[in-house]
Amino acid sequence: MDFNDIQNAWNNEKTENVVVPDNLEKINSANTPLDKIKKNLKNELIMQSVAVVLIGVTPYLYRFPEKWIVPFYLMFSIFVAVCVYYLVKLYIFYKRLNKITLKTKDSLYETYFDVRLNMELYKTFGFALTPFMVLFLIGFLYNEFLKKPGFDVTNFSNTELISVFAIVVFCILFMGISLEWWVHKFYGKYAKEIKNVIDQLKEE
Repeated sequence: MDFNDIQNAWNNEKTENVVVPDNLEKINSANTPLDKIKKNLKNELIMQSVAVVLIGVTPYLYRFPEKWIVPFYLMFSIFVAVCVYYLVKLYIFYKRLNKITLKTKDSLYETYFDVRLNMELYKTFGFALTPFMVLFLIGFLYNEFLKKPGFDVTNFSNTELISVFAIVVFCILFMGISLEWWVHKFYGKYAKEIKNVIDQLKEE
């Protein structure tokens, strides 16, 4: 193969992934928001694990009646199974982020879409836990009502039942809105910074 053949072969190579110094600097700038995502996710995994343990000891902290212990832990076991499923997935995502090196446009694209995908996974996790949290809340309130002398659940007035229903609906809406805000604050805004870098690269 002579020099002309080599030159033609070189010219025919795809240059989509060739990174010029200026582009490399922009790609590396995405490491800062990515580091923040990793830090927040690590803290999240720790806090979520601690929260699961604290919920598990709630019956003893608030002295639930003996008859409530078994039903509580039956529901709690399902709650733990759901938590473990999602927390393991988020942990795998965290480990994957630690191995990422942003050096090419392709790696930046893949990382961005991976972050977005796992943001949706986190939201799904939160929504999956919402029914459990509402049931825990109802059980906790019912236990507190039982402590009142002469309390009888059959004596609940329509107004009181509507109030309880309104509280439950409010809690569900509040948890949904809070979840959206939480994901945006700790992950979404940093994902947007990475997307801005991608947009800058597209413009060139």
